[in-house]
Parts: sequence; structure tokens; C-alpha cells
Amino acid sequence: MSTLLLASCATPTQRIDEAAARFGFESLRLEGNGFELAAFFKPGKKDTSTTLHVYLEGDGTPWISHRTISDDPTPRDPVMLRLMNLDDGPALYLGRPCYYGHAADRGCSPALWTHRRYGPEVVDSLAAALRSFLPKHAVERLVLFGHSGGGALAILLAPHFPETSAIVTLAANLDIDVWTGYHGYSPLLGSLNPVRTRRDGVLELHYLGENDRTIPSSVFEPIAKQRPHARVVVVPNFDHRCCWQEIWTDVLRQTDGIRFKSASAPKL
Repeated sequence: MSTLLLASCATPTQRIDEAAARFGFESLRLEGNGFELAAFFKPGKKDTSTTLHVYLEGDGTPWISHRTISDDPTPRDPVMLRLMNLDDGPALYLGRPCYYGHAADRGCSPALWTHRRYGPEVVDSLAAALRSFLPKHAVERLVLFGHSGGGALAILLAPHFPETSAIVTLAANLDIDVWTGYHGYSPLLGSLNPVRTRRDGVLELHYLGENDRTIPSSVFEPIAKQRPHARVVVVPNFDHRCCWQEIWTDVLRQTDGIRFKSASAPKL
């Protein structure tokens, strides 16, 4: 059997595990309020740093059609996993409950990756898992990175951690009511709406793709600009997935020594 055929037979979780292994990430299983969460850790070259970058992936594949719920929401295209590979500092890729091979775990149901994908049980699980990780790694400061729905979760997660000094989102769902209304989707009943979450004193950098049809910049730029302490950049020629790796070193450089009063979005 060819390598190509073997790859095509692999599950999304297997493909992500293999990619993480190629990148040299350490595979972890973290407990989060009764859920087992998959995670990957990268100590980074800056091993004296007490700042941890936390990477939160998008919603993955909650639905396979408008009427059919996926039995495995694990992302097919892990944007944040690839971006973490470009990060020289300590970084943690934190999976959601019921993702990455855990859809059949006790307590999991399709509601947790469809309508309740940003529900309090999801946020609390992520918070518990991250809180258990921090003392073992002498972390004093957090920067939360999130793509798409992961950006929504970054905003919702930040109030759980006074260590958070910055939130960086890429094509983030900042208002779930506006998003479902714009696309004609059913409301995400049971989910928390990030637009109602504030974290005073935490800088937010929100990047939107000019050509993004999933999170249209024309709709979400005004929402992002209304958030306290927000810097907003609309990146020309980018869409929902392409081509965030092209600016990632600039984004990381900007957040590396960030201070709220002096920080500004990078010039692209």
C-alpha cells in the first residue's frame, strides 16, 4: 500500500498526531473537569522564558452537511498547529473536550461541538486543564492565540487567568449572534458570546482577512474595534485560512515583549 493511500486512510486525529511528532512536540493528555483533553507542548528555544503561548484551534468539523452532525469534530486543517511550529518560545496547543479522538468519551455529546461549542462546560474544561499545566512549567504570563472559533474561546478563557497579558485572534468569531445571523445558521444556544466578555487591561490584537467569507472583515471589523484595548488589522488578500504563516513571525515579535500602554499592531 502506498504512503499516499495510507495517509488518506488516517483519521484527522492520527494526521495531527503525526504532524505534531514531526514538529517535535510533546504529546500530552490533560484533565479538564472530567474530560480528557489532548494537547501538545513545545518547550521552545527560549527555555528561560516564563511566558507561555497558548494556541487554540478553530471549530474543526462540527457538521459534515447542513443537516448532518459530524461524529468527529477534529480539525482537518490544523492552522494553529502549523503556526505553533514557527514559534521559538514555550507554547502549548490545547485541544477542546471531545476533540482529537475523544468524541466518544464519557460526558461528550454532539452538542459540545455544535450549539454548545463555546458553552461554559467547554470553557471551564479548557481552564481547568490549562490551570493544571501552569505550575509545572513556572509560567508567569500568558498570551492566548486563537483562530476562528479558537479566537472566541481565547476571549472567553482570558478572564479565568489573571496571568493573561494579551489575546491574539485570527479570523475570530467575536459575536456568535451576528455570525449565525449573517450566515443564516441556527443560533448557538447554550454557548457563551465573546462579545459580552471583557478583560480590562489586556491588549487584544485582532487580525481579519480581507477576503474571508466565513468571518467577513466588513462585518467583524466594527465589532473588533468596539472592544476595549483592541488593535485591529485587516490583512489584504488573506482569507479564512490563507496565509497566516506569512505574517506569523511579525505577530510573534510584536507579542514577545508586549506592554499594554506601548503596544501597537504590527505594520504589514
